[in-house]
Amino acid sequence: MAAFKDKKNGSWYVQFRYTDWRGERQQKLKRGFATKKEAQAWEREFLMQKQADVNMSFESFVALYEKDVKPKLKLNTWLSKEHIIRTKILPYFKKRKLSEITARDVIDWQNEIRQHTKSSGESYSPDYLKNVHTQLSCIFNHAIKYYGLQINPAAKAGNMGSEQPKEMLFWTKEEYIKFIDAMMDKPMLYYAFEILYWCGIREGELLALTPADFDFEKKTLRINKSYQRLQGKDVITTPKTKKSNRVIQMPDFLCDEMQDYFKQLYGLEPDSRIFPLTKHTLKRGMEFGCKASGVKVIRIHDLRHSHVSLLINMGYSAVAIGNRVGHESVEITYRYAHLFPTVQKEMADKLNVERSN
Repeated sequence: MAAFKDKKNGSWYVQFRYTDWRGERQQKLKRGFATKKEAQAWEREFLMQKQADVNMSFESFVALYEKDVKPKLKLNTWLSKEHIIRTKILPYFKKRKLSEITARDVIDWQNEIRQHTKSSGESYSPDYLKNVHTQLSCIFNHAIKYYGLQINPAAKAGNMGSEQPKEMLFWTKEEYIKFIDAMMDKPMLYYAFEILYWCGIREGELLALTPADFDFEKKTLRINKSYQRLQGKDVITTPKTKKSNRVIQMPDFLCDEMQDYFKQLYGLEPDSRIFPLTKHTLKRGMEFGCKASGVKVIRIHDLRHSHVSLLINMGYSAVAIGNRVGHESVEITYRYAHLFPTVQKEMADKLNVERSN
């Protein structure tokens, strides 16, 4: 591989031809290398990338992985993935050849990562460790599926951490009424929490709502987008899943409340966010309301659990509830099984009848 010295500034550069993915011949020029060796190494890695050679460095393959995967993902999903790759994976493997990383190397990496702590000094949770390992395994799986790598050393090494069931907290209707009464003097937060509790929508779905999403004649609320604050910018994305695109029927009292709220908003446009809040503001509002009302502290997302719990207690099926909150019915059945207290009793009673016939 030829490298050339720039006589003007003493740096090195490479200039060569290669065949692109269309089968067309292209010329590549890259300047600014401090040494001839660096210039040649860069050309070698570039050509291995183009040829999908698994002997390329892990760092070079991650660049390919980003190019392949990032366009398919939502920005917030990619940013979470990229942060783990950049801080927990690349520092250890970037100079290694992709094809030479072994299960033993992955085990050593796992042991190193387990020793890491947060800035607060706390150890990482089993959930987080499992997520970190999953990101490494995804990279190797991608190399196997599309680039001819023979084995996934992360899969062979076995997982790190484990998925922990998250505690599901929720308010009864009585607890919620105490909470919302304490929020009466904070109108924007009051109406935001009313939508969250009585419609069971997600936090990002709430913060993306516009006047155009409400049809007060039909008494419906359309959910077709989600709000994120990413890299210092407001970003509107599609909802979490395809099932999340839905139309929710609102109770009469909530329609009346939201019409009253719209009248309080000056210069409201059809595409204006009706709750120009941040997730931090909502969290602070929740903390204030809990303290003022004396109800137990729960997360914003637990209002969604509270809505599902209310509907279960009202006797609605998993299918009906799933359609309302944007979940598959099987997921409702799995996640909220413990809140269906009468089902097992009904089953036993009917089995008694069957046995006696």
